[in-house]
Amino acid sequence: MLALAGVKPGMWVADVGAGEGYYTVRLARAVGPNGRVLAEDIVPGVRDALSDRVQRQKLDNVAVKLGTPDNPLLPHRSFDRIFMVHMYHEVQSPYAFLWHLRDGLKPDGLVIVVDSNRQVRRHGIPPRQLRCELAAIGLEPVKFQALVGGDSYYAAFRAARTRPAPQQIRPCRDRSARSG
Repeated sequence: MLALAGVKPGMWVADVGAGEGYYTVRLARAVGPNGRVLAEDIVPGVRDALSDRVQRQKLDNVAVKLGTPDNPLLPHRSFDRIFMVHMYHEVQSPYAFLWHLRDGLKPDGLVIVVDSNRQVRRHGIPPRQLRCELAAIGLEPVKFQALVGGDSYYAAFRAARTRPAPQQIRPCRDRSARSG
C-alpha cells in the first residue's frame, strides 16, 4: 500500500483512524527521520495506547493526536498523503469529516483510502459511494486498484476543485450505503 501511494522519505503523512498503529509504525519507517507522521484516532484510550507504543518504540518522527468524529483536526495544508485504512466506512458524518480532512492536504497531496467493497453495515463501502462522497467536497480519483486476496481496494484522490462551503455540499443520492 505504501508503494502504491508513492510514500517517500521526507514526506509528511497522516494516519487517520490509526487505531493500534499498525500503519503508523510502517509509515514512520517509510518517511524516515526527515519525514513526519501524525497518527490520529477519536477514542481517547486508543490514542493513549498508541502514544505509549510510539514512546516505547522511540518513533521520534510520530505525533499522536485525538480527533473528533466529525473532524480529524489535521493542521492546515500539512500532508503529502492522508491515509484512511479500513476505517472510512465507520465515519458517521462523511461530509463534515471530509470537509475538515481535506484542509490538511498540501496542494499536491493525496487522500488514500483502503477499504472493502461491501455495504457499510458489513464494514465496507462500495467504491461508487466512496467516489461520490469525496467528489462532493471536490476530490477526484487518480488511482483505483483492487487488492489481491479479498474484497479490499486501494483508492487515491486529489483536490480537483475548490472545497465547497459546508452548506453547498450536495449529498450523494444513494444513502443506503450509509444506513445500518
